[in-house]
Amino acid sequence: MPRMTPLALALSSLLIAGPVLAQQASAPASKDARTLDTLIVTGTHVADRTVAESQSPIDIITPETLEATGTTELATALARALPSLNFPRPGMADGTSGVRPAQLRGLSPDQALVLVNGKRRHISALVNVNGTIGRGSSAVDLNAIPVAAIERVEVLRDGASAQYGSDAIGGVINIVLKGAGTGGSIALGGGQYSKGDGQQWQLSGDAGLTLGGGGGTIHLAAQTGHQDMTNRSGTYQGTAPNTGNFPGVGETAFKLGDPDVDQTALALNANLAIGDHASLYVTAMASNRDITSFAFYRSKNHSGQGALLAQVYPNGYVPEINQDAHDRSVVLGAKGTADNGLNWDFSYNFGDSLLGFRTQNTINYALGVSSPLSFYDGSLQYTQQVLNADFSKPIGIGLAYPATLSFGAEYRTEDWAQRAGEANSYFGSGAQGFGGFTPRNAGSYNRHNYALYAGLEADVSDKFSGGIAGRYEDYSDFGSQFSGKLSLRYAFTDKVALRGTAATGFRAPSLAQQHYQAVTTNINNGVAFETGTFPASGAAAQALGAEQLKPETSRSYSLGLVLQPLERVYLTIDAYQINVDDRIVLSSNLNIANNAAAQALLASLGITNVTSARYFNNAIDTRTQGIDVVGTWNVPLAASSLNLTGSYNYNKSKVTRIAPNPAALTALGANLERMGRDERGRIEEGAPRDKFAVNANWALQHWEINAGATRYGQFTARNASNPLQDQTFGAKWTLDLSVNFRPNQHWAITAGADNALNQYPEQNTYANSTFGLIPYSLYSPYGFNGAYYYGKVSYKW
Repeated sequence: MPRMTPLALALSSLLIAGPVLAQQASAPASKDARTLDTLIVTGTHVADRTVAESQSPIDIITPETLEATGTTELATALARALPSLNFPRPGMADGTSGVRPAQLRGLSPDQALVLVNGKRRHISALVNVNGTIGRGSSAVDLNAIPVAAIERVEVLRDGASAQYGSDAIGGVINIVLKGAGTGGSIALGGGQYSKGDGQQWQLSGDAGLTLGGGGGTIHLAAQTGHQDMTNRSGTYQGTAPNTGNFPGVGETAFKLGDPDVDQTALALNANLAIGDHASLYVTAMASNRDITSFAFYRSKNHSGQGALLAQVYPNGYVPEINQDAHDRSVVLGAKGTADNGLNWDFSYNFGDSLLGFRTQNTINYALGVSSPLSFYDGSLQYTQQVLNADFSKPIGIGLAYPATLSFGAEYRTEDWAQRAGEANSYFGSGAQGFGGFTPRNAGSYNRHNYALYAGLEADVSDKFSGGIAGRYEDYSDFGSQFSGKLSLRYAFTDKVALRGTAATGFRAPSLAQQHYQAVTTNINNGVAFETGTFPASGAAAQALGAEQLKPETSRSYSLGLVLQPLERVYLTIDAYQINVDDRIVLSSNLNIANNAAAQALLASLGITNVTSARYFNNAIDTRTQGIDVVGTWNVPLAASSLNLTGSYNYNKSKVTRIAPNPAALTALGANLERMGRDERGRIEEGAPRDKFAVNANWALQHWEINAGATRYGQFTARNASNPLQDQTFGAKWTLDLSVNFRPNQHWAITAGADNALNQYPEQNTYANSTFGLIPYSLYSPYGFNGAYYYGKVSYKW
């Protein structure tokens, strides 16, 4: 286990100082507030709108829920709390092993917009190009956001492009940060998996400060920690030992599981009053993560290099892919209320994601015995800058209650860069495992867009409310789009309400999807391929039939019931349909290893040693249908309270159109299909068909017991070419348990187990396991690490 960082030592000091600070701090806030009575800020400009009154389905995830399990990752915690959110944990997937995407309602991870304090969060510089859920997406890295800084998470399960712009096809995740000027906490936790690996520790804390005279508040949060790798690889059972990517028979050589991670994150949320009706605000976050994942094993005779490897790696080797992930964001703004009741908010938003890559424990065969064993492979960087002017005002329009008019404007710039690695990382055959980006791959790209938007929300009567919104956006690289939304809600009684929405939306192709290019190693049916990812606008992809990317557009509908059948019992049921046209996807891997015409064509463009190719395209339309059910029951007992939550999501996606192969691709061979059955399967069956979760929290004076059971429905992995190798994995239950002991209002000691019953997904069939080496599907919605046992001690004031 590594030494604790300076930040860890600082947080330890805060733990010692905590009791002193507590003498002057106020008591902790009550946790008895009902979720449906919580005021919301997502999807509405009405100041006093609650969850129950919302015209769209919305979930509130409290910090207690986020901390109820042993995970230190925000995406994992959300996936356990929200049946509509899926967060697999793939391994041996290059950059995706460390920066993993989450999907909402079975859609692509980049079809959900992420906000922090209502402001657009920057996406990751990474584009996911390997065979995982979310393949082809360029999404926000949720795990770069420190859980210690979060007050709550509001998840709008509805299309919202008309309100927020591009990406909000499937919904909006709004992360609201702690902002109180008093109180705080410090926590130290750790644990490991039942297999004895994956040891973790994390130190976190937050504290609120009130500025002199009560004119403002500052809330600070920090966390630091370490995670060891896990390995669930199987043994080799093939017939070609010690060749290619295979070890000896019966040997375990792959490293399949979670990466090794060192992480540190900081957050600041501040507000400074200017007079009685205005304030300045600042939100800032910084995250550093050192992530080491693993490529495919190389045998001692790999690529005919037995003589060379005998001198360097006589027993073979596993290249390590190291990502140095830096995320930075700052929002500066001013907001207030004018004398005429106009609410105004002006802000500047900066966000940046920088990923630097190194390949370690590797070699470049072209350099022989003089080859370095570690290479700098280059970097990816994404930067956004956003200017916003938002306004809202209650107005009289002849109804019993004032309506709320909202309008505003936005200007956004985006930059994405791919930078070359050191020359040795790409010279000749390049560094094994992850070759460096070449100068030919390198480039810097940018675009800008502006938006104008407006909305009107009104309570037409005591029972009927509605809202309408529209947004016009113009992008410098592909033109303009208009999105609209209509929302309605009718309360038959205080206990029964009907709500529904209809919306159009869009998502612009990311700069990474338009311009990323590289050559990586992929295994299909036990055979390794050097796969080239080419930009759709580049000569290679154009020669293979690519067209310029355009925005994907959507039409979404929802209809739901809000019920309170009994006192302290709440139930919401929402059905939805989301149609996406011209969906942006990464094509299937086009096998050109034995295609002389394709090889000659690429060679004429200076591209050699590529046995498979792919590019982004708008080749499909999809339809996603589903239903969300959420129920809560608060049971007051004589000397305790019991809170029960049950939630269910059913989700089915279908590819409704596949564009014909382009003529250029058809001319190269009938067996080349840019949207193969494996890619269609990832979209239609790769995520669980349904997910059910039930959670119980029993709180006594000094004890608190949490139990959560989750049923993950079946999912299917389709083979690229052979239907007989398709495999459906059956539904599985997992159980999370934790016990908190609170000797007083400040201290808490926690012991718990995630996946306490040590549940694993069904194993891959032999035909799908790369000769036994990869026993578990990378699609598994809860990973394949087994039970995790942990403990934590915390102090709050």
